[in-house]
Amino acid sequence: MANPWAGEVALVVAGEGRVMRLTLGALAEMEAALGADSLVDLVARFEEGRFSSRDVLAVIVAGLRGGGWRGTAADLLCAEIEGGPLAAARAAAQLLARAFALPEAEG
Repeated sequence: MANPWAGEVALVVAGEGRVMRLTLGALAEMEAALGADSLVDLVARFEEGRFSSRDVLAVIVAGLRGGGWRGTAADLLCAEIEGGPLAAARAAAQLLARAFALPEAEG
């Protein structure tokens, strides 16, 4: 089960429940894979609905790898993601939001 307070998001890939999270290493791999100028640009694309399927795949791969999966993007090309592309995009957006959310002020 995914822990949203730890930045985790659940996703079912090929019938297997997985927990994704964006570690620093996973973020660095994602940035390199996308050739992104900055992660802020990627987050902005998701916030504005301008993301591509390549963006979604890169975030999902990074999140899965941050959660301990050892596969590659090629492994996901034919894998069934429960809920289809819309669920994958939603999970990628949640993952980015949770990774970059500021903690709520304690008061």
